[in-house]
Amino acid sequence: MIGAEAKGPLPGEREARELIRSAGVVLSSEGLVQGTWGNLSVRLPGGFMAITPTGTDYLAMSVADIVIVDLETGEARGGKPSSEKDLHAEIYRRRSEVEAVIHTHSMSACTVASARREVPPILDDLAQIVGPSLRVADYALPGTPKMRKTVLRALRGRMAALMANHGAVALGRSMEEALVCARIVEKGCRAFVESEFLGGAKPINKVEAVLMHEVYLRKYSKKNLERSKSKEGG
Repeated sequence: MIGAEAKGPLPGEREARELIRSAGVVLSSEGLVQGTWGNLSVRLPGGFMAITPTGTDYLAMSVADIVIVDLETGEARGGKPSSEKDLHAEIYRRRSEVEAVIHTHSMSACTVASARREVPPILDDLAQIVGPSLRVADYALPGTPKMRKTVLRALRGRMAALMANHGAVALGRSMEEALVCARIVEKGCRAFVESEFLGGAKPINKVEAVLMHEVYLRKYSKKNLERSKSKEGG
């Protein structure tokens, strides 16, 4: 299937490649990824995604390095995709609203993931953007079916999750929203760690946290989402 598409670019492919390249620079400059660790992708029409290649530094990555992957078959065009391509593909298959996926290894997120602590809704923006808590997916070897299963479970009703002893994954209905989500995950984890030294984190009421997330998804973010999609589309 990929072979048939190799004669020309897919619809939206050029824009997706540029989104990934520029987002990679942002993630690296903000310390959310280091070196070649982490990965990010964008959904493409027709059952495909564009994803970062394996083992390529974000600051050195060009749009030509981005790999195109068939979501159903896993077949790749344009190089060797990230080893986490199956996780990204599974998220797109299960979550129709998701248009971008970012996997980070940011410091505070990794700290909380290593402690395997679920982060309660301690910040308004964490509750709004991620959901009523930031869960931790059970540990599994990277790139395995077990890891995909545990991460998808932790993402139910959430826009992000921690991966035990590994890092974090953030979702978005646009790349801009996924970047915001990744930043909020790191901010929330840092606040959680530091508040533990001040007597423990005091969460927002869970019912209120659920309502905040619903309002964000259905109302508050609607204009921002339309604006970011327009911007990403050129």
